[in-house]
Amino acid sequence: MNQLLWLRSDLRVSDNSALSAAMSNGSTVAVYFITPAQWLAHDDAPCKVDFWLRNLIELQRELGALNVPLLIRHAPDWSQVPAALLSLCQELAIDTVQINDEYGVHESRRDSACANLLAQHGIAFRRHLDQLLFQPGSLLTQTGKYFQVFSQFRKACYRRLQIALPACLPVPAPQAPLAIAHDLLPSGVAGFAATPTSLQQLWPAGEAEARRRLSAFSDEQLEYYDQQRDLPARPGTSQLSAYLAAGVISPRQCLHAALSNNRGEFDTGNPGAVCWINELLWREFYKHILVGYPRVSMHRAFRPNTEAVAWRHAPDELAAWQEGRTGIPIVDAAMQQLLTTGWMHNRLRMIVAMFLTKNLLIDWREGERFFMRHLIDGDLAANNGGWQWSSSTGTDSAPYFRIFNPQRQSERFDAEGRFIRHWLPQLAEVGKKDIHNPSAVSQHGGLFGRLDYPLPIVDLSKSRARALAAFKQLPQFALEEEL
Repeated sequence: MNQLLWLRSDLRVSDNSALSAAMSNGSTVAVYFITPAQWLAHDDAPCKVDFWLRNLIELQRELGALNVPLLIRHAPDWSQVPAALLSLCQELAIDTVQINDEYGVHESRRDSACANLLAQHGIAFRRHLDQLLFQPGSLLTQTGKYFQVFSQFRKACYRRLQIALPACLPVPAPQAPLAIAHDLLPSGVAGFAATPTSLQQLWPAGEAEARRRLSAFSDEQLEYYDQQRDLPARPGTSQLSAYLAAGVISPRQCLHAALSNNRGEFDTGNPGAVCWINELLWREFYKHILVGYPRVSMHRAFRPNTEAVAWRHAPDELAAWQEGRTGIPIVDAAMQQLLTTGWMHNRLRMIVAMFLTKNLLIDWREGERFFMRHLIDGDLAANNGGWQWSSSTGTDSAPYFRIFNPQRQSERFDAEGRFIRHWLPQLAEVGKKDIHNPSAVSQHGGLFGRLDYPLPIVDLSKSRARALAAFKQLPQFALEEEL
């Protein structure tokens, strides 16, 4: 039987469910669709598209070692994919298309359309669990609904892990060579700007690099992850998010690495390992939310009553936030990190998101969109979940009255100001006492007047009060009834 492996966000050969299924059932050919208009509609970042292309180059080599040709097909958007997929299947006499499931409204509609069209022509369409540990819908509350609170979801995951640990699949054995050549991979995609070499060098492509990062993190930093993950000036995180988003490494591989360094324990043992496993489960949680509550895939707030928040239209303040010139050093340094590297430290994502949505009272969707347009690890579920958490509109979100003070966050997590000085060199002369609020320097010595740095665009105390007042105006009603 001839098998077609349709690659999407699963750019690897190890622990790839669909690849293993395909190669165990017959001669396999792989295909990847270039869909520029769809990627633009989804606000995918140029550096993210570049990362996909670079990983496809590495993947083509890995597949070549298995004698699996990688073909490239082009379609403006996903509405054109079903017909293109059928045409390819007919050209290659394909019996079965094998895919790894993706989540989100548009992805689900695309795959359903493909399955229906192929079925009309006698071609099977097989789906596999791959980018998650648990099938959406297999972890539900006692009332049969998707979890809305992470702590409860985590406990359900723990119970399931005690019963059976998701296994990692080996790389399949090579198949007999086929008389089909690899397609030439494009070096760029129309509509997406070229990515600077300096940014590319921060994120080398390929499974070997992903495994190297995972190994180094689990061997050298995992033990201290709970202590250092919130310190942006330290290399305390795994730096694997981009590889997970593109499927260059799997969550199962990450889980097994953590367990192997924690004597097989996932809820006890080393606090660093337990903390990181919980982060993997947060990623899982937000993808289950996409399936259980599809409204979040359609620019809607998870909590319906928060659609009534009187968000401010403040384009100048939004631009200042986007460009890292708010006058709040930790916010501006974080935004410079994002603009330069395509990535932002997770603690800083919360700080800048809460500053935008609470202190500036600007719609969280503006921030969500801007992040997606710049993140190399842009992922709908994680990005949406994080933004809705910070803006108090989402599932298991921060209570509306919990508003980070960015200055205090800066003093707590970048006490010496090392992160700020790295990304805002114009503040290099400012001492650690004033680095978190350099406008105060003008009160003793006049240094601020010589700094090339703006005054704060908002008063933190007054803007906090404004946000509290806005949220107190919301109608209160039962979340369950609306969802």
